[in-house]
Amino acid sequence: MSFTVEVDVPVPMRDGVALATNVWLPDGPGPFPALLVRTPYGKDDAGLYGNPKLPDVFALVEAGYAVVAQDVRGTSRSPGTFVPHTHEGPDSLDTLTWLAAQPWCDGAVGMWGGSYMGFSQWQAAAHGVPALRAIAPVMTSADPYAAPWRSPGGALSQDAVLTWGTLSALRNLRRGLGDGRGDPADAAALLAGLSDPRSLHEPLPIAGRTAVTRSLPWLGQVLGHPERDAFWREIAAIDHGERITVPALHIGGWYDVFVGETVRSYTMLRRHGGSAAARDGQRLVIGPWSHADGTDLGTYPDRSFGLAGSIKTAGITEEHLRFFDRWVRGRPGAPGGTHRVRLFVMGADEWRDEPDWPLPDTRYTGFFLDGGGRAGTAAGDGVLTRDAPAEDATGTFRYDPRDPVPSLGGTVLAAAPGAYPGPADQAAVETREDVLCFTTPVLQRPVEVTGHITLVLHVRSSTPDTDFTGKLVDVHPDGRAILLCDGIQRVRYRESLTEPALLAPGTVAELTLDLGVTANVFRPGHRIRLEVSSSNFPRYDRNTNTGATIATDDADAVVVAVNHVLHGPAHPSRLILPVIERPPSEEDRA
Repeated sequence: MSFTVEVDVPVPMRDGVALATNVWLPDGPGPFPALLVRTPYGKDDAGLYGNPKLPDVFALVEAGYAVVAQDVRGTSRSPGTFVPHTHEGPDSLDTLTWLAAQPWCDGAVGMWGGSYMGFSQWQAAAHGVPALRAIAPVMTSADPYAAPWRSPGGALSQDAVLTWGTLSALRNLRRGLGDGRGDPADAAALLAGLSDPRSLHEPLPIAGRTAVTRSLPWLGQVLGHPERDAFWREIAAIDHGERITVPALHIGGWYDVFVGETVRSYTMLRRHGGSAAARDGQRLVIGPWSHADGTDLGTYPDRSFGLAGSIKTAGITEEHLRFFDRWVRGRPGAPGGTHRVRLFVMGADEWRDEPDWPLPDTRYTGFFLDGGGRAGTAAGDGVLTRDAPAEDATGTFRYDPRDPVPSLGGTVLAAAPGAYPGPADQAAVETREDVLCFTTPVLQRPVEVTGHITLVLHVRSSTPDTDFTGKLVDVHPDGRAILLCDGIQRVRYRESLTEPALLAPGTVAELTLDLGVTANVFRPGHRIRLEVSSSNFPRYDRNTNTGATIATDDADAVVVAVNHVLHGPAHPSRLILPVIERPPSEEDRA
């Protein structure tokens, strides 16, 4: 394979700033279709070219594509100031317009890249430019409010905000120090936070992280806009599905911070895309992976998914090439044949092709919370049952913001030392009295759960605002309680993410928690468990229970909430699972 590379080509933006761009051109006369990636992490960084979650650049060039990599504004070799999300829409459009006008480009362009690189794709797709034919967002979001910066229930994703924000602030600060600006003391504080992440999360309030906010003022904006207001709607491509006319290849991981939004973007475009190509050309691939590097083999300390779970065997480059050949080059043949969706089903630990999402054979099934009201800890009397309970009961616990339930695994980026993302054993937190556990009897037959998980809770609190959390857990015969997915609902946002309403203490309210998505077969001998509490820290920020602005609420102002979960005929709290009903296999018949 031979090619030529042009380095640091200046691409002009509408305000005169020129962004540094590398161009990889295949040998041959051209013109070529082009594939664009825009990154804040350095277009020259080896991680862009050796990340197993992303396509192999050399393979893209060898397939006859011009590959274009650009440093977004204010990062690496591009001038300006990096303000997350702010410039990605217009800068992407200007870059695409420039690309389409180059003599070596045939006018057809696709975009690719993961995480922040996906935000640029969604912004470009929502604003529209004729040259853009397809996007391939990997582990990213079309709604930054819902992921990664806040939960669908309005809680701040503290782990994501501070981990990513600190890294970005450090990059900004290093640029400033090189120009004689910036405070070396801030650099020392940021480095200390990265070396011991506990310092990122202590003490309250979160707005007191001045070393971060001085070098990345955008963080102050995030904290200053806890509601999903115009600040967030302006950058939410998912609000403008009718303007998106291009197909998208969505790639995610069951333990990725973005996975819920990855699926929501797919379903939104399938229903509301602005063209037949956008509606029909969606492709969804989800494996047993997390966002963090080092989990690409599908092997975690408490759970391994085998060789099939490795991203290196998932054909990520081939998925991109098939997709781009169809929609950028215009070659016939759907990338997945008759199946739009490819999923790794945990429990069965195998890949499966499906016609669409949600799966057509889904039956949403209520599993009711039951027991005598003493569900605290896994040793309590909490029961999870398909049968409607006969008697009312109430589970009660104290939620102290100064002693939150620690995050174990899940969709974290980086928590305390020794923590890790993914399918962690929850046994340690299930010994806490402030964690209510509701568990089915041992299963006699397999139960497949693939889709969106919803939890309906009837609750009461002694405080005007608090949080309620839920976790879906697969309890193995050896006692491991493996986390599948989780969610959190801030009570003040129980009715609206734009108009918060405090709760009169002692009043019963019905909450609907989004626990995310999963695909798992609960095998015979296993049990299905639901955990309910009021904190999951530092995955989410701690509710101070005062009703004040949490980001600025003083540590001395926090109060302990006495929280109640009501269940029974009068208050049917229930976990709603997407059970997949399939014809029995030969093994089941035997």
